[in-house]
Amino acid sequence: MGDPAAAMTAAARAALADFPITPAEITLVSWTENVTFRIDDVRGDRYVLRLHRPGYHSLAELDSERAWLRDLTAAGIAVPEGVPMIGGADYTIAQIPEAGEQRLVGVSRWRAGTVLAGQLATAATPDLEHAFAQLGALMATMHEQASGWTPPAGFRRHRFDADGLVGEQPFWGRFWDSEMVSPADRTILAEVRVRLGAVLGDLEQDPRTFSLIHGDLHPGNLLLGDDGSVSVIDFDDAGFGWHQYDLAIATFHLRDSPDFTAIDRALIDGYRTRRQVSDEALALVPMFRMIRGLALIGWKSARPEVSWPAGHFDRIAAWTLAQAAAFVR
Repeated sequence: MGDPAAAMTAAARAALADFPITPAEITLVSWTENVTFRIDDVRGDRYVLRLHRPGYHSLAELDSERAWLRDLTAAGIAVPEGVPMIGGADYTIAQIPEAGEQRLVGVSRWRAGTVLAGQLATAATPDLEHAFAQLGALMATMHEQASGWTPPAGFRRHRFDADGLVGEQPFWGRFWDSEMVSPADRTILAEVRVRLGAVLGDLEQDPRTFSLIHGDLHPGNLLLGDDGSVSVIDFDDAGFGWHQYDLAIATFHLRDSPDFTAIDRALIDGYRTRRQVSDEALALVPMFRMIRGLALIGWKSARPEVSWPAGHFDRIAAWTLAQAAAFVR
């Protein structure tokens, strides 16, 4: 198409006609697979509009995400607040003829705050420990709510279980088939996949440690408010999984940091202020951190068109392959 950004902006503007919002300004803020806009309306209110990637989630799955978010909000947890359409539904459809596609569109209220990821490179260690302790407490509160929650009839979300992580069609891609690593590396990935399948297949799915999870709760999805509050955004990958996977994701990108041990301890200490978790359960977190690396290899390999910083994939792959080789030994 001629101007992709203009086509998506036009689709967003057209979709807004289905919502009780009169836009004054529409600003593109993110384009990975989903396309996300900030909407400033004529009354001075601010919203997030997302054009969802085609084929990733069905309408039933997106409606299910909203159902969980509503109950998280009712439990006092700071998460995105959806804005229903004028007729009461949560999602409309945007036609994008220039791209030959249509996308489901949802709107949420804008949440103010500083993204934690933007502070990782410059913040002092005590400040990072405090931020990750807050993240741990928030995550524990979410896990506690999800462990005791009964999803409504018709609820549909994916699963980060053995099949969803290392089955024939993992949710984030067949990492062992990646053309972005060498044939020798693919052999290691195939071996670790088999080993993990056996381990995860035997791992209990007790509600105390397996429930709905965010599934992508890294520092880029945590907002720190000026008032000290914390909130979590972007539930696009939320599904059923082990709680240790959420914990592993939170610190994955700090795995090589000299502050990693202190930050990881702060995360767990913060978690334990809101929820009990055994040392036995925590002993599995390093394995799930490796699994996160495998998932990222699969995700990027299946989506080479998505831009990453130079060297980012290579660093993830090298670390993950070293972990995988040690695991199979």
